Amino acid sequence: MLYNEKHYFRAYLNTMSNIVIIPTYKEKENIEAIIKAITELQIPFDILIIDDNSPDGTADIVKKMQPSFQNLHLLERPEKLGLGTAYITGFKWALEKDYNFIFEMDADFSHDPRDLIRLYKACKDDGADLAIGSRYISGVNVVNWPLSRVLMSYIASIYVRIVTGMRIMDTTAGFKCYKREVLENIEPEHIRSVGYGFQIEMKFIAWELGYKIVEVPIVFTDRKFGSSKMSGGIFNEALWGVLRMKLRSIFTKYPRR
Repeated sequence: MLYNEKHYFRAYLNTMSNIVIIPTYKEKENIEAIIKAITELQIPFDILIIDDNSPDGTADIVKKMQPSFQNLHLLERPEKLGLGTAYITGFKWALEKDYNFIFEMDADFSHDPRDLIRLYKACKDDGADLAIGSRYISGVNVVNWPLSRVLMSYIASIYVRIVTGMRIMDTTAGFKCYKREVLENIEPEHIRSVGYGFQIEMKFIAWELGYKIVEVPIVFTDRKFGSSKMSGGIFNEALWGVLRMKLRSIFTKYPRR
């Protein structure tokens, strides 16, 4: 018997509506559990895993699950090419397949899969064009991070707000839901940032285009398994990239289609 047949019946009734994009690199400890957790939700979500040739066999685990999980898709890339390019690949795939709501999240349970429903409802029912799972909209809701990393992340968001003028508390958040129209107008293939600066640049252009952006409070819990992909180099790339992005915006118009 296929896993959760009732889910697949719901998915059939809502064909091509929601897709969750999850980039992976060395996530064998988490990947099966995160796929099952998303599949068990009351609202159906398709899942697209974009794996950068993980040496630990992450993609092999996904392939073994696919016959039993009809909502599960996999794109494999030849090497580790960066978070931004992984999401751009996923966005293009999702738009070509005509999904209406396109989500991004991490594989390591730092983003609670149950919060996908809250992001979905913010866009589907409450009129948001971009819903952000926000760590900082109602205080600082981060669990198991060292104080130094919390401060680095929080100060980075303040810095981005000052430079860009965005009224977004969690400017570096990577847990989001886009309406397809937003991605069509942003044209992600033109985004220049590759690492975590990608998350900032996507929000900034959505802001410049005048879309309604809503922050949904979440609790962010650091991973229990596997290792973090954050590094000082990634952080620095984001900070300097914000300045370059703001300067470019002075000479750029962002009209909607």
